[in-house]
Amino acid sequence: MVYQGQFGTYTITERDRAEVITYRGGLVAAALSFALGTLLLFWQGATPIVLQILTYLYAIFTISLGISLLTIHIYLIPLHRLLQIFWGIGTIASIVIGFNANLPFALYIYQNPATILGIGFTFAALTGIYFKEGFCFHRLETQILTPIVPVLLLGHLTGVFPVQLEQILLGIWALCFLIFAARKFPQDIPSDIGDKSIFDYLKQQRASS
Repeated sequence: MVYQGQFGTYTITERDRAEVITYRGGLVAAALSFALGTLLLFWQGATPIVLQILTYLYAIFTISLGISLLTIHIYLIPLHRLLQIFWGIGTIASIVIGFNANLPFALYIYQNPATILGIGFTFAALTGIYFKEGFCFHRLETQILTPIVPVLLLGHLTGVFPVQLEQILLGIWALCFLIFAARKFPQDIPSDIGDKSIFDYLKQQRASS
């Protein structure tokens, strides 16, 4: 099917559709792993088995987020690359911490807030997705998620939030993330691809400069 864009006509290929499905699948996997980890922590507490499971769930979350960042459609290539770099920095920091910490990963992060200066880049990349989705589609859950992630992380980093408030914010984050991911699948695929004529125009501008 041929679509009319701002800078001309364009078509949506099977590859475009596959990328959107992969992007949404990554979001669902990331949201489910994040929500399951939050639920286990609230339900069972920081028991040794829960802390071990949290490590695996965080790995699933990180890999899934990376897949989504690889296949997301963003007009501004520098912004897209910046989010991917943020994810890479956060992932490297997580691996370094995981191999060197003398405690389970989640417990070590919680007890050493300064580690957020490293792994926080992963969540900055996630916030970038929330912001992009909120800007494009104006959905309430993404407009909640965009500020709540940095607020919670910075609050824990500086130690200004009581534990009860951190738990409330974490619960809201997990719930809104699930809602966000679930609402992506019924959405029509072309809307996630966007106006491809803009991509072509920007590509031509870069080639001519």
